[in-house]
Amino acid sequence: MINPSTTGWIEKFISNYYLPVPLSTIDDAGFYSTIRKTGFIYGHVVAIPTREPLSFKDSTTEEIIKIALLNSLYGIFEITTKKSDEQAFIKALLDFYTVLQPESFSFLKKILPTENHSIRLEKIINERVKTNDNIINKNFSHIVTNALLFIDVLAFQKYLLEGALSNNYLRKFEETIINTVALALKNKSKKTQYDDLLIKLFESSVRYTKYSNSTIDSLSKIDFSAVKSPLEKYYILDLVGMALWSDAVLEPAETQFFNEIGLLFQLNPDFIADSYFEIDFFIKKHKKEIPYFNFSNPIKHFYDQATQNVILLITRNKRRLQKELSESKELVLLLAASTHRELDSSEKKRMKKQLLDVCKTIPSLTIFLLPGGGILLPLLIKFIPQLLPSTFNENLDQ
Repeated sequence: MINPSTTGWIEKFISNYYLPVPLSTIDDAGFYSTIRKTGFIYGHVVAIPTREPLSFKDSTTEEIIKIALLNSLYGIFEITTKKSDEQAFIKALLDFYTVLQPESFSFLKKILPTENHSIRLEKIINERVKTNDNIINKNFSHIVTNALLFIDVLAFQKYLLEGALSNNYLRKFEETIINTVALALKNKSKKTQYDDLLIKLFESSVRYTKYSNSTIDSLSKIDFSAVKSPLEKYYILDLVGMALWSDAVLEPAETQFFNEIGLLFQLNPDFIADSYFEIDFFIKKHKKEIPYFNFSNPIKHFYDQATQNVILLITRNKRRLQKELSESKELVLLLAASTHRELDSSEKKRMKKQLLDVCKTIPSLTIFLLPGGGILLPLLIKFIPQLLPSTFNENLDQ
């Protein structure tokens, strides 16, 4: 098992799990097809081809996407350089992210120069995937935010080929994506509840541009000068397909728009048809798991997702949690009382304060200290007695 929330996961993944790209038989199109089947292109990873089976059963969405991002970056490194060299890959990726340095990467200045390369890279990927400190927004926006992480893969390939990268490329490419997706939504024959949500999610997910309502009304008015490589073209076509899918039917006007994009990029007609087939197959198979398509009842979906994450955090940290709770007798008594009766306002306030103090001492539980994290505390209180050892439960009963 890989736990990307702990130090050393990159070396462990590459040494034990990473499946090298078959350089003699695969090209950009083959690489893209493989990555697309994992769900990384769509922002919802369901599997990663590895040497040894890799289970996601006890992993958070954020942890899974970290592995998928690293896997895709290493793959594009092998495809582009025609070699498989772990240390060369890590160094090249560190150099790439150092050159990238958007404003949100100011943390790079805090990375210790004495840390080894893989540890430094773990911190960078952790920040790259950490998209939103607001718990609720993060839970619902990750489908788009994670889908846009493939831009890192495209930019890394460009950096490897040209030895340089400008923020202007990233800004223009992001702007092209947004304008194309917005135009695709305008061309839909039937508007759905998802259309406005999708634009809002793009707005909260872009890194290099500031989204404003697009006034573009035709493909001829979109600047596609930043879209040159085959992978860039494949990717934009798939994002358009994802935007058009929301009602699960491509109307004639939508089909025409989708095909126009593919022909504009001079893509093979078979690839264009395959692109939509793959989107349709993937979303229909995994629709119930994707927050974006559970918009009809977002509160229930958030509660279900949050419950799973809280259980996972407590399970992983139950020994540390038990130790900290054993040193806080009043908190134990308040937790015990809460299982039998409604606490008064003073008791609730004391329990919340002491519980947050405990969370401060356990790094994985600091999520409860973030903006919006307070709404998860009732879940933490609910599951502490269930997931701790029986001796602790006996103390609660007493």
